[in-house]
Amino acid sequence: MEIALRTEMHTYSGGLGVLAGDSARSAADLDLPMVFVTLVSRQGYVRQEIDARHAQVGHPDPWSPQDFATALPQMVAVSIEGRSVWVRPWLHALECPLGHVIPVLLLDTDLDQNAIEDRRITDALYGGDQAYRLKQEIVLGIGGQSVLRALGFSIEKYHLNEGHAALLTLPLLRATQQLDGGRAADPMLGYDIPGVRERCVFTTHTPVEAGFDKFDYDLVQRVLGDYVERDVLTRLAGSDRLNMTRLAMNLSGYVNGVARRHAETTRKLFPGYTIASITNGVHVHRWTHGAIARLFEQQFSNWAHEPEVLAFADQIDDGALWSAHEEAKSDLLARIAQTNRRQLRLDLPLIGYARRMTAYKRPELIFSDMGRLREIAKGQPFQIVLAGLAHPSDGGGQEAIRALGAHIDALDGVIPAAFIPGYNLDIGAALVAGCDVWLNTPQPPLEASGTSGMKAAINGALNLSVLDGWWVEGCVDGVTGWSIAGNGAEASDAGALYQKLRDVVLPLYHSDRGRWIWMMKQAISKIGPSFNSHRMMRRYVTEAYLR
Repeated sequence: MEIALRTEMHTYSGGLGVLAGDSARSAADLDLPMVFVTLVSRQGYVRQEIDARHAQVGHPDPWSPQDFATALPQMVAVSIEGRSVWVRPWLHALECPLGHVIPVLLLDTDLDQNAIEDRRITDALYGGDQAYRLKQEIVLGIGGQSVLRALGFSIEKYHLNEGHAALLTLPLLRATQQLDGGRAADPMLGYDIPGVRERCVFTTHTPVEAGFDKFDYDLVQRVLGDYVERDVLTRLAGSDRLNMTRLAMNLSGYVNGVARRHAETTRKLFPGYTIASITNGVHVHRWTHGAIARLFEQQFSNWAHEPEVLAFADQIDDGALWSAHEEAKSDLLARIAQTNRRQLRLDLPLIGYARRMTAYKRPELIFSDMGRLREIAKGQPFQIVLAGLAHPSDGGGQEAIRALGAHIDALDGVIPAAFIPGYNLDIGAALVAGCDVWLNTPQPPLEASGTSGMKAAINGALNLSVLDGWWVEGCVDGVTGWSIAGNGAEASDAGALYQKLRDVVLPLYHSDRGRWIWMMKQAISKIGPSFNSHRMMRRYVTEAYLR
């Protein structure tokens, strides 16, 4: 549904889109025979403004596809509410430094041939009601599969990235339909389900049942019509509502979660299914600050194409690494001064927190006990920088942003802090490179993977995180970063966070710079070689695509 290719292309909202963009970049670097398909999302996700009361004010965030993509002449039609809705692809050619190109197709319904309401289907990323979402997913899945055929692509494997694309399985299913062979007795016998499963790979990113896209069958009937018989859908996608995740799982021959812990959680949600795990990774060249990248170039020139060599980053000179880190931190402080008119200090530790603002990520956890936080800061001063967007319909996420602003005000004069508005790819890159400590406090086990901490680590920032998602695999406590070892309850996790800050993290920063830099090098050399998107894509090729 989303992909983060450039800051100016507003076709992403958060981690799922950023991961898709990193996957495409690695596919280009590795010269994999792939094509990526998404929606054009002309009005973007949300342009964030923070008002005087610290509340998020959301605006449309339009962009012009013609500035970054080429409109292709081919069009296909999909049936929505009994109308033919035409879909045209835009082509964005993603070229890597080695000259390899990956095609990215952006599907668009804003065409003169379409009714006014249908022209808006590909406008807003994750916008509108259930009917709007279903129409988008028809365009993405059914329309996307038709577009690929119209453009002459010969697709051996379809990789469904989250349940949004699950309807792609239906045209594949219809293509196997037999006109005889026992359909009256059992309609399922009329389809070659094993044949469809052989062609589909599915990655789920959601660790809770409530997060799966589900549509009432009456709505499906009204919008999609009799594309596939209702009793077939109920057996493949759930008896009560069309569950997009269940549909994708039943029609995919390979299913995986995005971290080991996430795969374990998903197996509990779907007992009886075989669910593998391929832990997410990040594109190291995209997310490494220029100053750090220059160090890598001096040590091992092939680091961007072969991130495994970052295992030798522990040999980098301490002074050179600290100097490069201070350059990245200075860039971030300059950005904060420009956007927030707050002058944070280079010599104080900077704790960063930036991600999609929603309740389960618990963005306010560090502010749970303001008295205790102030007490810690009096003896061992530190700073905080925050950023993140809330979905326009996520009241809890928007309230969290307002509360964060109030906390920042309440800490004025004790703990310097700032919330950077307008979170995007550029701000994200500045944050992961410029912070000293990267904080992550989700409610376990609700963090499927998380990738921002990986980006921070390859820049030498040290993770301080709840043991969930990828951090279960990446954390060597006191070496690559630190765990927040509560029991999952908010009070317990907050207490564990404060204890680790007071007794371990801040004393180390203020009193033992040599050990801190040693940990920075451990984070780079142990996390960089494993948690990168080149490794991830190679595993998808060998374990999923070539099966």
